[in-house]
Amino acid sequence: MPELPEIEHLKSTLEPVLVGASISRVVLSRCDILRNRKCENGSPASQADRLALLAGASITSLDRHGKQLVMIAESGSIVCIHLGMSGQLRFIPTAQKLTDSSHVHCTWTISGPGGKGRLIFRDPRRFGGLWTFKDVQELLDTRWSKLGPDALTVKASALKQRLGKSTRSIKATLLDQSVIAGVGNIYADEALFDAGLHPLTRSCDLEPAQISALAKQIRQIMRRAIKAGGSSIRSYVDGTGKSGRFVEGHRVYGRGGQPCLRCGRELDHMVLAQRSTVACPHCQPMCESR
Repeated sequence: MPELPEIEHLKSTLEPVLVGASISRVVLSRCDILRNRKCENGSPASQADRLALLAGASITSLDRHGKQLVMIAESGSIVCIHLGMSGQLRFIPTAQKLTDSSHVHCTWTISGPGGKGRLIFRDPRRFGGLWTFKDVQELLDTRWSKLGPDALTVKASALKQRLGKSTRSIKATLLDQSVIAGVGNIYADEALFDAGLHPLTRSCDLEPAQISALAKQIRQIMRRAIKAGGSSIRSYVDGTGKSGRFVEGHRVYGRGGQPCLRCGRELDHMVLAQRSTVACPHCQPMCESR
């Protein structure tokens, strides 16, 4: 699933063509992908649905919190996009042909300083979706208020408060978007390795210094991954269709059974919070329970 670095990089690749652009047409090919409006699959999108999806509007900015991206119109109206597990948001210039139109659920026809073309939302597995809001306040009140602090800027004090007295493993806690927004399976494994924390350690057993180190490593891993364009494991591509290169920088994720790049010992593989998890038993010792 695309995590914060992939969405932040996606945002940066789309801003040149979307900011300042006008949307002349919106085609919603699958109604049930519009999550917070009554739009039954098989029925055509209404004019109200198309207007909510910014038909006829001008885009003034893009924003992101955690794994969610929003397009903000001059009127204040907002479309929030969540890519889920297999979603893609791509700009296709007018002169370029879309080679695979399967599972394209929404298409915006746009024209602006960055050129003319189509913005497409494609999601084969349909775990993602689109949400529409009348303004930023409605977005904050009904959707983003449920998310924790953004992982790119999270501070130790905020992370400590969110961890509280939770007896869940730290890996499971980091995957909870209400605790910290933007961390998924890849970057939880990587940040815990860099911080020297075992993923099975109970959240309540972390010392203040360990929480501070974890917050720092989360921020750093996010910045490094963004710089590399994110991690393309399966289907993720940025707004121009390019894959991310950070898979080359993974030190534990997906490397179970291989030598630790720090100490040379074999990396452990386990299933934790229903997710594949990799850690080094030597470099990431368990904390003692308090």
